[in-house]
Amino acid sequence: MLTISSKNYSSWSLRGFLLCRLAGLDVAEARVSADDPAIRAELLLQSSSFLVPRLDHEGLRIWDTLAIAEYLHELKPEAGLLPTDRAARAHCRSISGEMHSGFANLRSALPMNLKAHHPGFKVWSGAQGDIVRILAIWTECLKTYGGPYLFGPAPTLADAMYAPVCARFTTYDVPLDARSRAYCKAMLALPAMKEWVAAAREEPDEMEELDVEF
Repeated sequence: MLTISSKNYSSWSLRGFLLCRLAGLDVAEARVSADDPAIRAELLLQSSSFLVPRLDHEGLRIWDTLAIAEYLHELKPEAGLLPTDRAARAHCRSISGEMHSGFANLRSALPMNLKAHHPGFKVWSGAQGDIVRILAIWTECLKTYGGPYLFGPAPTLADAMYAPVCARFTTYDVPLDARSRAYCKAMLALPAMKEWVAAAREEPDEMEELDVEF
């Protein structure tokens, strides 16, 4: 059982879902309403303690996206959530950890909203620095490992971690170089990603704080 919150707004729920799908784990979904005070605090970046997504499996309860990823890697090593090469595996963990703990300006200025589209959106300078760093990470990985995903021909933990960024860049019309644009296109074309986005667009929950007109 994977407990999630809003499919439209929750980047962490999306990451947990993608990790389970990439691992080939058959999970049912339990939803926590966006009206729940703890969930609203998470979505509005007012809490640093995220208990969703949460995976319940064989009597175990695992929360925190990276903890879920490591558990799934131990459970399904053949799924390739982490690269087989030790150096690439360390690199994958490093950039995944950077996403997990960083880029606060990007999260605040460009909240995930899969139902929205803001052409010509003006990104303020603090968030621009995060965007530059993310594009540098992508460029290095795609050059080093050959794409179309960050660590080669199949998506990994790192791709699940950066998938919501691809969605944000699309929502807010962020200018991208050709290589990064192709990467975003590949990520958004993943069957699990398309399934999530379609469900998000049908979601009735609305949060006025994240639906403001820019």
